[in-house]
Amino acid sequence: MRPFIATILMAACLLLPATAQESASHLNPVIARLAAGKTVYGLINTGDLSLAHARDTARAPVDFVYADMEHSPLDFPGLAIFLAGLTDKAAIVAKKSAQPNVALFARFPPEADQSQWVVKQALDIGLMGVIFNGVDTRDQAVTAVRTMRYPPMRGAARREPVGIRGYSTAAASFAWGVSAAEYERRADVWPLSPDGDLLAVVMIESVEGLENVDQIAGVPGVGALFLGAGSDLSRSMGVPASSPEVEAAFQRVLTACKAHKVACGITAGSANDVVRRVKEGWNMIRSTVPAITEGRAQLGDR
Repeated sequence: MRPFIATILMAACLLLPATAQESASHLNPVIARLAAGKTVYGLINTGDLSLAHARDTARAPVDFVYADMEHSPLDFPGLAIFLAGLTDKAAIVAKKSAQPNVALFARFPPEADQSQWVVKQALDIGLMGVIFNGVDTRDQAVTAVRTMRYPPMRGAARREPVGIRGYSTAAASFAWGVSAAEYERRADVWPLSPDGDLLAVVMIESVEGLENVDQIAGVPGVGALFLGAGSDLSRSMGVPASSPEVEAAFQRVLTACKAHKVACGITAGSANDVVRRVKEGWNMIRSTVPAITEGRAQLGDR
């Protein structure tokens, strides 16, 4: 299977001259849209990492998909296969850029301050973002960011939070379709690094996290806060998900996002929910293809 994956990725990369590979302002389409002040839309993948599903996802009207490996088996070979399947040669030719239409993120079982090894594996495969579950404190958010950054060179700007990611660029640069030097330049967290193409997404899933949300959102390198459907948060609060207290908590997270100028993500269950949340100011929406398609049409978001 590994030679097959390598063949797919190599074919995609060979379509690109070096200048085309390295010309896009951002290779991560989520960051490109967020940096332009636009809303991003995405899907959850709860276990189907097949090539067929990857090909369908690659041409869906979305900007990202995240593999949920917190509640489904931890499968790094499957992630590599799915990433290979997201490589759409027609899109590469049309864009004249290695920027994919759909970025691949993942969420893993370990808590943020225990995630160094899974983050290293995921980023070395070529993923463009990590979703950290259960971030309750500023220190946990700092550790999450550190796991996604290489240690800084002497004299480098934006040193803090100091990275602890083990250095290796070979597999990830191949997957991204850029040189090792270009990957190293881009392999930092946005918006801390303006040229960064990695997104650190932290989930607020507890009363403690909610109480610390302003401190968490203010950590340099945190790119987005994400609530998902808020199920864990509502359980932590001890109230049903439909409780007005939960919605008030959602709005508190949104306020923190706006104050600290980080993206704010939530799950929307229908097209009307998509429209409502976007109008409230949420700019990272996870839903289904039908709901996203209809919601974007209502919003005039093409």
